[in-house]
Amino acid sequence: MKLIITGFSNSGKTTVFNALTGQALETTSYATSLAAAIDPHPGIVKIPDARIDSLSLKYEPKKTTFATVEYIDFPGITTSAAGGDISHNVKVFNLIKDSDAVVHVVRAFEDESIMHPLGSVNPVRDVTSFESELILGDLEFVEKRIKNIKHQEKRGKKQEETDKKLLAKCQAALEEEKSLRNIEFNDDEKRLMLPYQFLSTMPEIIVLNIDESDLNSDKIKKYQDDIETYFKETGQGVIPPVVILCGKIEMEIAQLPSDEAEAFLEDLGIDEPAMNKLCRVSYEALGLISFFTVGQDEVRAWTIRSATHAQQAASKIHSDIERGFIRAETVAYDDFISSGESMTAVKEKGLARLEGKTYEVRDGDIINFKFNV
Repeated sequence: MKLIITGFSNSGKTTVFNALTGQALETTSYATSLAAAIDPHPGIVKIPDARIDSLSLKYEPKKTTFATVEYIDFPGITTSAAGGDISHNVKVFNLIKDSDAVVHVVRAFEDESIMHPLGSVNPVRDVTSFESELILGDLEFVEKRIKNIKHQEKRGKKQEETDKKLLAKCQAALEEEKSLRNIEFNDDEKRLMLPYQFLSTMPEIIVLNIDESDLNSDKIKKYQDDIETYFKETGQGVIPPVVILCGKIEMEIAQLPSDEAEAFLEDLGIDEPAMNKLCRVSYEALGLISFFTVGQDEVRAWTIRSATHAQQAASKIHSDIERGFIRAETVAYDDFISSGESMTAVKEKGLARLEGKTYEVRDGDIINFKFNV
């Protein structure tokens, strides 16, 4: 699973990427048009999970494996209002289409040495402008697709009526500046939409990148409220989660040894890095959950989509387990903890379950798969 970190130029995208990944990419400010040739930078990030920490303390395994997601840093998009070359947006949009979700970094910090492409710091305006660019990108794609269908029909090649109706429906919504994630589609239409990878249907997370002095500011809370109001009032679909962080501080924390990082957080009166929350929110935005396998060799979190059946979940470990699936011996993490972290006590209390192939695995299940091949 991968997420692209994007937004307008000079919003702190690379700073956020460095904070997430612990990398030290250069964070020079530049015009988007000058950055068109820069390659994407990927980084794999562990999803912090206190449950894995607890299970590792219990089993003292040789290896502990957390769930991970991939983040990609790339120069941001621009708007015609900023006087930039919006043809560059096509490159960003193509990268978004190849990702599973968007982390939209929105500038909420003041810094006279770093120019804002729209001339001033205004997070709500930036969010609305970004959404408009996604909608415009989808509209341009739909118009080209419809034009191509008409061209094929003139050449005597029959086109699918269902596809034409779907595109017409999308075009009508996009021309009204409505995000496609806010339009109701039936199952057949959703299936037809998958190859198109529409931008405005992508899961989105908004990151408000703030000044250190604004960590507990009412101004930032108002920004957050106004952004949520925008999505409610304009009908732009599901309100995306809004994560507030100071990218500069978070990058410093990520590059400190763990003991120094803890002391730094304590001095700031912060319980944990905001990056931890962003990782967890990213995981949830992708519709992902974790189940666990435990033992002295390894304690591990396995990533699956919500509502995945037990036999499908088994394939994450090995295809032989899926093929020879017999049952899943399952214990909920909370039941394990409440039973004194004892599998014997769990079984004595009747909290261990034997589940079949079609059992929908729940987040936090500790599973031992039985199989025969």
